[in-house]
Amino acid sequence: MSAPEAGRLYLSRMIEGAPFETVVERLKASLAAQGFGILTEIDVAAVMKAKLDKSMPPYRILGACQPGLAFQALAVVPQVGTMLPCNAIVRQDDKVVEVAIIDPVASLGRIEVPGLTKLAGEVREKLTASLAAI
Repeated sequence: MSAPEAGRLYLSRMIEGAPFETVVERLKASLAAQGFGILTEIDVAAVMKAKLDKSMPPYRILGACQPGLAFQALAVVPQVGTMLPCNAIVRQDDKVVEVAIIDPVASLGRIEVPGLTKLAGEVREKLTASLAAI
């Protein structure tokens, strides 16, 4: 798992030797263990095939939300909803599957509101734990 580098807005982990769908299910389970629900799931490869007749390796976007922390963030800055839910991707690259999740500290750090910064840190801790558990 890699921590975000300067200018990088996501946390990521490369997983070798596991099937794509297995990694998706492990991600969902690890997010659930941290209190996140999956609000959206987009099969990007299927959409590209259906809309553009273009093939691509497996690619899934999951929109995850930790309701308690999201509610607190919305109470601090109602417009923070434009940055919700926390998006995660799972994508196949040859025999490696990458999981990447938005880093809320990097993305919300641009909004200089102390209460929001603290919440972003809590969300980052949960997402980092989720990545480690896959």
